[in-house]
Amino acid sequence: MLAVVNPVMAQDKTKDAKAAPAAKGMAKLTVLAENDKVRVFEVQFKPGEENKAVPSSSFRVVRALQGGTLMRTYADGKTQNVEWKTGEARITEPDKTAYTVKNVGKTDVRLYVVVLKEPKK
Repeated sequence: MLAVVNPVMAQDKTKDAKAAPAAKGMAKLTVLAENDKVRVFEVQFKPGEENKAVPSSSFRVVRALQGGTLMRTYADGKTQNVEWKTGEARITEPDKTAYTVKNVGKTDVRLYVVVLKEPKK
C-alpha cells in the first residue's frame, strides 16, 4: 500500500501565526497552521490561567515545550492533575468527555498541539 502525504511547511510564527487575544486569566492560544484535516497550535498557561472547555472528540498529539502541572476539571466536578515534563509527547485518543484546564503550578506551561479534525460527512 502506498500512502501519499502532503508536507507541512514550517510557518514563521511572527508573521503567519494567528494569536487569539487572551482574556484576563485565560491561556493564550496561537494557531500555527490549519487546514481541513488538522489544526496545529501552541497554548501557553501562566500560573493560575485556564482555558475554555476542551472538546476531546479528536485524536491529538501534544508535546510539552515547557512542562508543569495542569488540572483538568470535568463537567461532573471531578478533577485530575496532569504533570507535563518538558519535551514529553503524548497521543490522546478521542473521548466524548469535555473538560477545562487550569495551570495549578508555579511556572508557565507551553504545549504544542496537533489535532486531527473529524472528516466532514
